[in-house]
Amino acid sequence: MTEVVALSRPQARRVALAAQGFSDPRHAVPTMRTLQRALRRTGVLQVDSVNVLQRAHYMPLHSRMGPYDVGLLQRASERRPRRMVEYWAHVQAFMPVDLWPVMRPRMEHHRRSPRWHTWLGTNAGLAERVREEVRERGASTARDLDDGAPRVKEHWGWNWSESRKALDYLYTVGDLVIAGRNQHFEPIYDLPERVLPPEVLEAPVPSEADAVLELVRRAARSHGVATLRCLTDYYRLQMVRGQGQRAARAAVDRLVEAGELLPARVDGWPREAWLHRDAARPRRVRARALLSPFDPVVWERERTERLFDFHYRIEIYVPAELRRHGYYVLPFLLGDQVVGRVDLKADRAGRSLLVQGAYAEPGAPPETAHELAAELHQVARWLDLDDVVVRPRGDLAAPLLAEVTAAR
Repeated sequence: MTEVVALSRPQARRVALAAQGFSDPRHAVPTMRTLQRALRRTGVLQVDSVNVLQRAHYMPLHSRMGPYDVGLLQRASERRPRRMVEYWAHVQAFMPVDLWPVMRPRMEHHRRSPRWHTWLGTNAGLAERVREEVRERGASTARDLDDGAPRVKEHWGWNWSESRKALDYLYTVGDLVIAGRNQHFEPIYDLPERVLPPEVLEAPVPSEADAVLELVRRAARSHGVATLRCLTDYYRLQMVRGQGQRAARAAVDRLVEAGELLPARVDGWPREAWLHRDAARPRRVRARALLSPFDPVVWERERTERLFDFHYRIEIYVPAELRRHGYYVLPFLLGDQVVGRVDLKADRAGRSLLVQGAYAEPGAPPETAHELAAELHQVARWLDLDDVVVRPRGDLAAPLLAEVTAAR
């Protein structure tokens, strides 16, 4: 019988942070190798259009690498040799290009989805016509192909034209690829053979069971230590019929048998867990970072609470008068603890980083305000902003203002 590894909660927390790259030494000048190292740690970078501070996929790299040239990410995703590509790997996300063949069974699930069959049944031939138009025109946005159908804003989304729906279908099933995004953040679609390296396109497609195995393996590597729920959610296996917790559990059993995962017990965790055999177990983590609301460290709320004793919710879609902490709130990681949170906004016209609220967590150390001020100044410089402005909201606002003022 395999021995169960016992971990205290602080040990599990440090294992998780090291797996996410927070123990990696920062390079004085981050390079493409630095970016690739960070991407190997996170596995994916969630893409989101909210730009109140910086778009979601840029922030996790800053949290792990420090200030870096954002052109590195553009090079990695839009130029040869292409190192990453967008797909529904968690939600919409960048992933390493070598994950493309592993996603092919997922693409085939979408191709067979009743949702798309219904749409295709009433739009016979449209998807193929759109694909052929992209083939002839070259890389195109939905706007380039739009037939002029009106776009009416309804609820939280847009009423898309039929050409946009066709592009969405073709992208979801892998017949088109996002080759990049324009200045309006609109996806630019192209044929896979004009975007992805030949070795990726020619790689064998795994069986569904083997695809799940590889996704669980990568999730375990990025988590360090995890429950079945964590391992299932990282690549959103539960969103694909036949790839939920039952399939993930079968993959876990195979990985345990192979010695890649070790059964673990974490103090305070009610569910069984597994430790990746290669996971570092540092005695100390000296991190200092602001975490995007879309950072993998805080994706799974129950996991975040178990690891950090930190209750966190994104309040973007909460009416302003009902928000507890603010619109775009980032947890502040110091050492191996989340010690506070700040509601941030980049005032690009005023060239200032606005701290619209600052809150300390219970037991936050005395140096919290000083370290947070230093991190905010670093983020401001990275965003090409001249100043940090602290507004008087939250119990950390006054000491933070004093530290920010002193740093000036």
